[in-house]
Amino acid sequence: MLGIVLIFAGFLILGIFGSQYMDASIQAQEFGDCFDYNEKTPLPIDCNVLLQEKSLLIAVVVGLITVGIVSLIKGVRGKWDQDVKPQDMLGPGNSQNL
Repeated sequence: MLGIVLIFAGFLILGIFGSQYMDASIQAQEFGDCFDYNEKTPLPIDCNVLLQEKSLLIAVVVGLITVGIVSLIKGVRGKWDQDVKPQDMLGPGNSQNL
């Protein structure tokens, strides 16, 4: 369950915050100048800073998705549901009647 939540959070963060960095990449490749269009007048900003922030965002998203996948694999391969003590078992063949 934790793995699914982490993977979903990674894709959600990428979907919400990824578009502004995609715009910055296009501006840097095509024009060489980057602008912030959140204000009334476009403000020039440093493209290198935006590309570093993009790299950080991608690293966080890849980290979340990787941790989610690892926790899913550990959950499937784990022994937590197989290590049940005989006195805690329920069902037919159990010597204790509850």
